[in-house]
Amino acid sequence: MNYFKLFSQIVTSEIASSENIASSSEETSSNNTSNFSWDNVFSTVAHWIQTTGLRILIGIIVLFIGFKIINAISRSIKRKMELKKCDKTVTSLTFSFFRIGFKVLLVLLFISFIGIDTAAVGSILSAIGIGLSLAVQGSLSNFAGGIVIIIMKPFGIGDYITAQGVSGTVEKIQLFYTYIVAPDNRVHMVPNGELANSVITNNSMKKTRRVDLTFTISYDSSVDKAIAIIKETELKNNLIFHTPEPFVGISEFADSSINLITKVWVKNEDYWTTIYELNDSISKAFVANNIVIPYPQLDVHLTK
Repeated sequence: MNYFKLFSQIVTSEIASSENIASSSEETSSNNTSNFSWDNVFSTVAHWIQTTGLRILIGIIVLFIGFKIINAISRSIKRKMELKKCDKTVTSLTFSFFRIGFKVLLVLLFISFIGIDTAAVGSILSAIGIGLSLAVQGSLSNFAGGIVIIIMKPFGIGDYITAQGVSGTVEKIQLFYTYIVAPDNRVHMVPNGELANSVITNNSMKKTRRVDLTFTISYDSSVDKAIAIIKETELKNNLIFHTPEPFVGISEFADSSINLITKVWVKNEDYWTTIYELNDSISKAFVANNIVIPYPQLDVHLTK
């Protein structure tokens, strides 16, 4: 019986404590509800505008003005480097690095000014950078290739090169891609990673260049006369160097023709012009002197 009374007292005390907790929570909730007012909201917003909002506004204005100043200084540096005839690739990259680098620095200062922890931002950017590095390994290879091209300088802007199956004039070199303009004005964007690890033929590196041309004549035509015509035509051309002396000789006895090869030296910029002029003038000289230019043919002899 005593055990029953003790159990009843414990249950009664627990119920009473639960009721007290419920009543206290109701009182707290009613107090919070009674403390809410629009005046508090407006005062909080006004305080935020006067402190953080004003800092953000000032930061945006400074950011805008700073971007304008950085752009102006970058253009000024680029103009000065162009006047001093610096390398076009170095000029372009210096301009890009200065403009982008200082803008990134200004953005970080803006973030710090408005009260955001830059250390936390740096950690987030580092985590994002690790993820992106795993996702864009090919792009990182292109970036490294761009650095190699800039340092080693196998070619420069304006050079005519052949690489990765394309030929053309280098228009611009960026960190990830090199832009090559073909003679028909098509633009090839070649990844720097592949370009840096491939064979590059730079046709503009030397001031002089050799023109090799092959002319075919019939077996019925005089070889000595044809060679003399080619030499005479080359001596009349003002673009061809006399030293080293132009070479003309027999390169092959083909099935339907005798192939004559000529090798002459010219300025690099006169390469294509010389090819067009020699082809035109020598072909006309052959016709005028009855030198037959053959075509593939097959003689068939029938025997009864």
